[in-house]
Amino acid sequence: MTIIGPGIIIGPGITLFDRPPPPVEALIVAGGGGGGSTSGGGGGAGGLIYVASYQTVSDTAYTITVGPGGSGSSYQAPTGGLKGGDGSNSSAFGSTAIGGGGGGGNGTNQQQGNNGGSGGGSSPFTNRSGGTGTSGQGNNGGSSTSGGGAGGGGGAGSAGSTITTNVVGGSGGGSGVSYSISGSAVTYAKGGGAYDTTAGAALSGAANTGNGGNGNSNANSGSPSDWNGGAGGSGVVIIRYPDTYSAAKSTTGSPTITVSGGYRVYKFTQSGSITF
Repeated sequence: MTIIGPGIIIGPGITLFDRPPPPVEALIVAGGGGGGSTSGGGGGAGGLIYVASYQTVSDTAYTITVGPGGSGSSYQAPTGGLKGGDGSNSSAFGSTAIGGGGGGGNGTNQQQGNNGGSGGGSSPFTNRSGGTGTSGQGNNGGSSTSGGGAGGGGGAGSAGSTITTNVVGGSGGGSGVSYSISGSAVTYAKGGGAYDTTAGAALSGAANTGNGGNGNSNANSGSPSDWNGGAGGSGVVIIRYPDTYSAAKSTTGSPTITVSGGYRVYKFTQSGSITF
């Protein structure tokens, strides 16, 4: 028997090539929160985690969980506007991104933004607070100190805007963060904007789309003529590693697979698994 290199063993009539599993990097984004209804606050962005390096193990199925966005709320008589639904968590390689908090609604006991990966924005009542974001994953939702407008949802890059003067209309969502892990620069986890008279609805906290909805976009489930909050954007998990390593042995969940720029990239928009 002759050993000619790491993982390569040659014996009589036998050649064995055992390539090591790759170290991977991963971007994990949870589902965004839904917008509150009836002049409500914007939904908070899903929490964002970037894993710089994780050493995988051969023949181990790694579970990938992709959280959906929270539902946008609608007006409910006689209580008025309700909070948007919270986004759901995403996870991979032992790290969990927390779903975005729903935006506060303009109704009884529904006025605060929910906590989450990023917090949801408040309703337009005086001294109503936005939700609290998760440290290292997102930021707080915007508050209303004047009663004149609702707060924007927090984003991975900054907090949602807070209304401090008696104005009509809503405030902007917090900024997202740009990553090029998919092969091109994309902004992820932007907070949803609050209710605005020109849009007619509170906006979603975004995940893989990188943008909150607006009155002229299909990203918002509420139409410009109603006061329903937009649904939160779905989460995403993106994995990449150098293409000098072999392709994954198997995947479930139908990830989009690309090989470009020296990397293999697996983009999961629904839950599944990957085995190296």
